Amino acid sequence: MPTVQDLNDLGVGHFPAHIGIVFTFACKEELRSELLVRPHLMAPNGYLHAGAVVTLADTTAGYGCRMWLPEGAVGFTTIELKSNHLNTARDGMIECVATPAHTGRTTQVWDAVVTHRESGKRIALFRCTQLLLY
Repeated sequence: MPTVQDLNDLGVGHFPAHIGIVFTFACKEELRSELLVRPHLMAPNGYLHAGAVVTLADTTAGYGCRMWLPEGAVGFTTIELKSNHLNTARDGMIECVATPAHTGRTTQVWDAVVTHRESGKRIALFRCTQLLLY
């Protein structure tokens, strides 16, 4: 089972670390991550870009998928994702909690909730399906 530090090291030199995603908790039943809202993550309208929210949720769920790979699987790829954006943020920290809904031998389905830490408001609900690669 990878540690939080292992997960953070995995992103170094890649998109997750580049935008600032940090993992804060990891077990097979739940992964937690956070992302500081900064100017380069904003849309031109001055609010958090939806792509930053989706990236946080998809990365957190994807790292969870890695932890559930069955024997013989060498990786995965996202085949579907959906996000419902309920709110936004202009500052502070957004947090993501991802949990497995289905961990099969061919596919996995993950749910994630993104919340604004300071206000407690839900920013987005997210679900993705991962195809396992052998």
